Amino acid sequence: MVARILLPGKLTSNAVGVRGESYSNGLKYSEAIARAGGVSMTVAPLPQHLESVALLVESSDGVLIQGGGDIDPDRYGETRRSDMIYGIVEAHDAFELAVVKEAVRQDKPLLAICRGIQLLNVALGGTLHQDLGDVLSDRESHWDTYHPISLAADSRVARAMGSTSPQRSHSFHHQAINELAPDLLVVGSAPDGVIEAVEHCTRRWVVGVQWHPEDDAADNPDQQRLFDAFVAHCGP
Repeated sequence: MVARILLPGKLTSNAVGVRGESYSNGLKYSEAIARAGGVSMTVAPLPQHLESVALLVESSDGVLIQGGGDIDPDRYGETRRSDMIYGIVEAHDAFELAVVKEAVRQDKPLLAICRGIQLLNVALGGTLHQDLGDVLSDRESHWDTYHPISLAADSRVARAMGSTSPQRSHSFHHQAINELAPDLLVVGSAPDGVIEAVEHCTRRWVVGVQWHPEDDAADNPDQQRLFDAFVAHCGP
């Protein structure tokens, strides 16, 4: 059986080969899922689909939340206090938060990447640093760069990747987890203390990573193994 991975889409513009407005996902996510033996199913973040979130998640074998723009601070009980916030799309926040909450409720395997780990934390009651420049001396230290990741040896992430220090971990974010949601456990961090990986304390396979494993998965085995383990847990 091929694992069916629900991948919420993003509203896009200027797509080639379609008429009018469009929606899409990052191709590298679907390629990594395909290499692992699964297939991604992209669903548009439409208000009408909010009514069917439970059925969408139930009919899927797992859920992947991809990267993207920032989450509206109102979603975690704060007002906007940073000029660095960008890319807020209400439709993305509403649909992805609903999907994450439902995936956790149904105990579906979930892999949440970059914006995804932040969304997972917010969905379960945590908060975010609105901009890492507010708490780090180097505002650019996590923006389009590679840096070491340290993983707890007994974590799902380390076991999946076969490493406590995965190679070629591409960091491309300016926000990160601040207050950790009660049901999450930190299992990975950067040298500066920024949270890089979390896992749900009671669900069978709910994992969030702050870096972009899909960017190097085609050429780097430990990054691909994260997708392999995720898809494997989506099986019967």
